[in-house]
Amino acid sequence: MDHYDSQQTNDYMQPEEDWDRDLLLDPAWEKQQRKTFTAWCNSHLRKAGTQIENIEEDFRDGLKLMLLLEVISGERLAKPERGKMRVHKISNVNKALDFIASKGVKLVSIGAEEIVDGNVKMTLGMIWTIILRFAIQDISVEETSAKEGLLLWCQRKTAPYKNVNIQNFHISWKDGLGFCALIHRHRPELIDYGKLRKDDPLTNLNTAFDVAEKYLDIPKMLDAEDIVGTARPDEKAIMTYVSSFYHAFSGAQKAETAANRICKVLAVNQENEQLMEDYEKLASDLLEWIRRTIPWLENRAPENTMHAMQQKLEDFRDYRRLHKPPKVQEKCQLEINFNTLQTKLRLSNRPAFMPSEGRMVSDINNAWGCLEQAEKGYEEWLLNEIRRLERLDHLAEKFRQKASIHEAWTDGKEAMLQQKDFETATLSEIKALLKKHEAFESDLAAHQDRVEQIAAIAQELNELDYYDSPSVNARCQKICDQWDNLGALTQKRREALERTEKLLETIDQLYLEYAKRAAPFNNWMEGAMEDLQDTFIVHTIEEIQGLTTAHEQFKATLPDADKERLAILGIHNEVSKIVQTYHVNMAGTNPYTTITPQEINGKWDHVRQLVPRRDQALTEEHARQQHNERLRKQFAAQANVIGPWIQTKMEEIGRISIEMHGTLEDQLSHLRQYEKSIVNYKPKIDQLEGDHQLIQEALIFDNKHTNYTMEHIRVGWEQLLTTIARTINEVENQILTRDAKGISQEQMNEFRASFNHFDRDHSGTLGPEEFKACLISLGYDIGNDPQKKTGMMDTDDFRACLISMGYNMGEAEFARIMSIVDPNRLGVVTFQAFIDFMSRETADTDTADQVMASFKILAGDKNYITVDELRRELPPDQAEYCIARMAPYTGPDAVPGALDYMSFSTALYGESDL
Repeated sequence: MDHYDSQQTNDYMQPEEDWDRDLLLDPAWEKQQRKTFTAWCNSHLRKAGTQIENIEEDFRDGLKLMLLLEVISGERLAKPERGKMRVHKISNVNKALDFIASKGVKLVSIGAEEIVDGNVKMTLGMIWTIILRFAIQDISVEETSAKEGLLLWCQRKTAPYKNVNIQNFHISWKDGLGFCALIHRHRPELIDYGKLRKDDPLTNLNTAFDVAEKYLDIPKMLDAEDIVGTARPDEKAIMTYVSSFYHAFSGAQKAETAANRICKVLAVNQENEQLMEDYEKLASDLLEWIRRTIPWLENRAPENTMHAMQQKLEDFRDYRRLHKPPKVQEKCQLEINFNTLQTKLRLSNRPAFMPSEGRMVSDINNAWGCLEQAEKGYEEWLLNEIRRLERLDHLAEKFRQKASIHEAWTDGKEAMLQQKDFETATLSEIKALLKKHEAFESDLAAHQDRVEQIAAIAQELNELDYYDSPSVNARCQKICDQWDNLGALTQKRREALERTEKLLETIDQLYLEYAKRAAPFNNWMEGAMEDLQDTFIVHTIEEIQGLTTAHEQFKATLPDADKERLAILGIHNEVSKIVQTYHVNMAGTNPYTTITPQEINGKWDHVRQLVPRRDQALTEEHARQQHNERLRKQFAAQANVIGPWIQTKMEEIGRISIEMHGTLEDQLSHLRQYEKSIVNYKPKIDQLEGDHQLIQEALIFDNKHTNYTMEHIRVGWEQLLTTIARTINEVENQILTRDAKGISQEQMNEFRASFNHFDRDHSGTLGPEEFKACLISLGYDIGNDPQKKTGMMDTDDFRACLISMGYNMGEAEFARIMSIVDPNRLGVVTFQAFIDFMSRETADTDTADQVMASFKILAGDKNYITVDELRRELPPDQAEYCIARMAPYTGPDAVPGALDYMSFSTALYGESDL
């Protein structure tokens, strides 16, 4: 794939996407592109003896387009259609577009039909795509390509020139100095750059265009007046023209290309020469190693011992394992290097490499074959010699094997028999040593046969005149002498073990008795110390008195415990006398216990020290519990008074809130007096808080003298304050409701009486069913339709009558009422919500129907109202309010701008969405 394919999308997509936008922004660019692209096409078509006059017309039949692509690509396209019909033209254009696409160019929105139809925009876009691919895309400067490479080339070529700063392909070229600088940089004799002025762009541009056309064979693709007269010259036209300069001056880079080619050739030669030197050296070293190794492999000097032959075999194995593998690798690498070198020489048109005489690959292979033949013969000789020596050394090896086994068995046996381990052993260890000695005696007898076999083999080797017979005889004599010594030491050790066993059995009995009595006594002392040091946590006087009684009982057992201690120590003293009398070496301790007399005495002394400390701790705790009891009683005395007082006040406030004695103002006055008396009670609460703090500091967690905790008191007090404040607020709200709605005191009493009657749990709230029953008791119909007051009992009236008698009620109407009195859906109705609802039901208020009727009057009895009517009949702010919120009227009699006042009226009362 061509080198530009990977960047084709980025390079071509952006110009084509910009094409439509560019033409729409500035039609002047189309003029510049027409002239530039036409000149560029003619600069190539003239090589084929033709040209174009009108770019969108002359390419319509596709013939000159295909010819242009053949000239600039140097390739032949498919045979064109010569017919004049539209289908022939489209076929030719498609062949050209397919050829462009085959070069990795993605054509976006350019089709053959547009070109055949003479679409200027598409034709210019197609030519620009061709220019990009065949004139600009291959430009590469320092790994940049296309537009960036061309721009970098321009910047470098014009860098030494003042007043020239090439940053783009539009406004950077307007003053003409950039074109003049490119020409002067490559052909300084064509332009006197020092006479050019930046403020004379027309002269600069015309000078550059004329010189390029006359001396550089670059056709005049731009007009100086068009460039100067355009705020931003067309970028594509400038790029096309500048690319012609790049290709015209590309010959200046041929010298650099030639130098690079020479360096590349020399580098290949140097690399090949190095490979040749490496081959020669590697071949020489390998042949030298083969020359040194073959004599060693041909050496057949025999050895007299198996060891010497095994050493030769080991040397041969080292050769196979360590020395030969690297040489095998060198030989393989040598062949690889030779083949690689020949391939490189062939690819670079160089003659084949001929190594020096005797170092050809075939020479090395022949030498390597001789090496392997010598190696095979040497290995066979080694194996035969080893088998021969193996037969000669069979008896000697058998002697050494049996002698080694015997010596290994006797190793350390003399030292073991002479050790005095029984002098410091315990009775159980002595018995174990005796059994172990009996087993050794049996093993000793079993080895008698092996000693006799060793002596017989040594005698046979002497008779056969074995070359190493002196060492065999010396070893056999040493084994026989050692065997006799082992027998004497075995008998001596048995006698010593039996004598020591009798002495230790007596001491063992005394140790056992000591252990049986010391263990429980030690456990008793440890338990006593643990109990005496144990921390205790008590919360009552009864608990501390129980601990004191148990401690006194413990002290009463101390005299008997002291007698047991003395008896145990007496057993230990008896053992000491036996040891001193019979000079027994007691290296170990009592095997039945680790408890020593020193430990017993130490723990006994500690117990005696802990007893008075325990006495003091119990006394101090008793005094503390007496103090805690006084704090409990002090707190309980106040809490037992305050708790009932709070409960009584709560009940009194509840009765006041539901009683109907006097007016609401009388109830409010009574409640304020209660509030004042409650606030005056606060010092008693504070005093109780102080007593509670003392109890907490003393870490008292329970109080049997009262059921009240400080948390209960706090919660009750806060509820009392909240209840009195809420009750006062409810009465104040009832007064406001009564005065605002004009409800009489008798109606208020009636509402309260009904509410209290159905508030059976005296919670101050009604559940849904209680609220429904309360409404019925007040004569409120809860049907699905509003009550009709016709004075007659029709079917609906009769249904309402049944409802008032406790039969089925309309769920929809009741759900509506519950949404009013319980908007938060808590499932309860407060008295205040009940009063609000009843006051609204009994008072004379506006309804949605009344508002709807009023709007109908303003609308002239129409079902809709217009904006002009609203602004004419209502104040400005209220008219605008209605206009902003009324929905358009959609009835059959609607007119443009009609508004729906009916839905607006129902929404005001929550019967629909506003």
